[in-house]
Amino acid sequence: MTEHQLLSSLAGEGGGVSLSILHKYFGFTSFRGIQQDIIESIRAGHDTLGLMPTGGGKSITFQVPALAMEGICVVVSPLIALMKDQVEHLRERGIKATAIYTGMTHDEILVALENCIFGNYKFLYVSPERLTSELFQAKLSHMKVSFITVDEAHCISQWGYDFRPSYTEIVQIRKLLPAVPVLALTATATPAVVEDIQRQLGFREPNVKRMSFLRRNLSYSVRRIVSTREQEVLELLQEYPGSSIVYTRSRVATYELASWLSSQGISAAHFHAGLTHREKSERAAAWQRGDIRVMVATNAFGMGIDKPDVRSVIHYDVPDSPEAYFQEAGRAGRDGEAAVAVLLYDSRSMSLLRRRVEDTFPPEEYVAQVYEDVCCFLQMAIGDGFGVTREFALEQFCQAFHHFPVRAYNALQLLSRAGYLEWADAEENHSRVMMCCQRQELYTFQLTPAMERVLHYLLRTCTGIFSEYAYIDEQEMASTLGMTEQLVTEQLLEFSRRQILKFIPRKYIPYITFVQRRLDRDEIVLPKAIYADRRRELEARVQTMIAYLQTTACRSVFLVSYFGEEHPSECGVCDNCVGGKVAATSPMTDEVLVQRVLDFIAKEKVTSIVQIHFPDVPDSRLGELLHRMMKEELLPPSLT
Repeated sequence: MTEHQLLSSLAGEGGGVSLSILHKYFGFTSFRGIQQDIIESIRAGHDTLGLMPTGGGKSITFQVPALAMEGICVVVSPLIALMKDQVEHLRERGIKATAIYTGMTHDEILVALENCIFGNYKFLYVSPERLTSELFQAKLSHMKVSFITVDEAHCISQWGYDFRPSYTEIVQIRKLLPAVPVLALTATATPAVVEDIQRQLGFREPNVKRMSFLRRNLSYSVRRIVSTREQEVLELLQEYPGSSIVYTRSRVATYELASWLSSQGISAAHFHAGLTHREKSERAAAWQRGDIRVMVATNAFGMGIDKPDVRSVIHYDVPDSPEAYFQEAGRAGRDGEAAVAVLLYDSRSMSLLRRRVEDTFPPEEYVAQVYEDVCCFLQMAIGDGFGVTREFALEQFCQAFHHFPVRAYNALQLLSRAGYLEWADAEENHSRVMMCCQRQELYTFQLTPAMERVLHYLLRTCTGIFSEYAYIDEQEMASTLGMTEQLVTEQLLEFSRRQILKFIPRKYIPYITFVQRRLDRDEIVLPKAIYADRRRELEARVQTMIAYLQTTACRSVFLVSYFGEEHPSECGVCDNCVGGKVAATSPMTDEVLVQRVLDFIAKEKVTSIVQIHFPDVPDSRLGELLHRMMKEELLPPSLT
């Protein structure tokens, strides 16, 4: 049968154009789960929220309809590496796609946007920070946009575990394109977050497509440490062969554990946000190929991971939230074969979890003190500073004013959210070069062969280099020129010493911008929505994780119930199910039920406590719980 005959037969089975595209570009002959429901919804012009577990095939739900519809699909994505990866995968399939991200020159951005206007691309990936750019908005208004996709949509909700203020700008784009539908996708959202996502994105009507979060091939288990963490990890890797991810909270721990595993004969590499782009790419690629068996990583390793044969995910430390744990654990067994997710804990784990609440939301008096100390550190007088930006080294600040770095970091985050200042943590800035001489003068200099090669590269690839700074990537230059990165850098430094060009090497520059004039310490007030409400949310998540450690119920049921799935059946493969310890009564602990009450209040906009009722929870138990929540001030003031 020819490809044309096959596609025709697929279309005749009711799949239509979407099924034909699925097979032609992605090699599949049928959709999985709710993929087709989401595709049909967005093609019909409906705002749509798709809830799919990690590995559920989210990308298919927007890539297929975008190829079937006229115009370009704008994809809002949180990570540059993830955007680049998806663009590369689309291009490998013969699909035209591009991305706009920090580090590109003005000319590069302009060319990409103009090509989108001319219809040369089907996908435009963009970070949420780019949405407010005047250039982007001006060009967007001239594009024929089929629909907008918002990936990792839980980031838009203040009730989500990974809230990012830049995501709230997406609704501004909707105002520019009022007739264009939005597809929001996420793998982690409680009922309250589901409601909030639709509100924040301005859905014209509620429209949620849900896929069961139950993974019957994935066995969840909790293991108490009886020797050392390192030994427990080694034993698990020996017990479960195959590719693995080990998650830790510490960058130092990633290096130490990976080195120790290597010394024990298990190939391992470490990964965290502080590595260079090249190091991240090389290690991720080696792990994807199977050259490295185990990736020991912080949560910086995750988004965009598309390795289906991960046999185990091991958590060296207990995560702060069920959302983070569920997403990370879900990277195991995406091929449908048996896999395990193991969470390690010891006697200190629960106290450490509770301490994270205090570290993340330190006392308001402490936050005000950090504000005052920052102003002194940057020599900002009361009444001054509006719009002023200063470089800010957190480590030096903490040493000078005797602050614990974690608490000071979170205090700065709170001050940023409250609108007193903007704090940008250290971000790598690309190197820049600009010529100091006229073009004709270049021929008068005596240059080495290596310098000539570097110079010819700059003149060929950097537009406007004689009148303004141009961004460069030494790694890319070295690869193109067949030189080492160190040799390229040495030539650039020599050009700078001889005043032929100005060379500004890349470096990490954290900075603070004062959004308003400096205030007196007593004037610093953290709004309830920024501090009290979000602290309460974190406390509830931490309590849920503690309950997960202690539960004797089916762990899959515990997790999917948290995400609002009603009446799930037991998995039969987790440690509790296999061990025969599943409770005969309701698997919901008080901590889980507290979260369920809070979600219900937010979703149903409850105005009276008598409106709270669950058919599967006895009235006596619910009444006792509500009474305790009132005493502990866990309920909104309007209900108490």
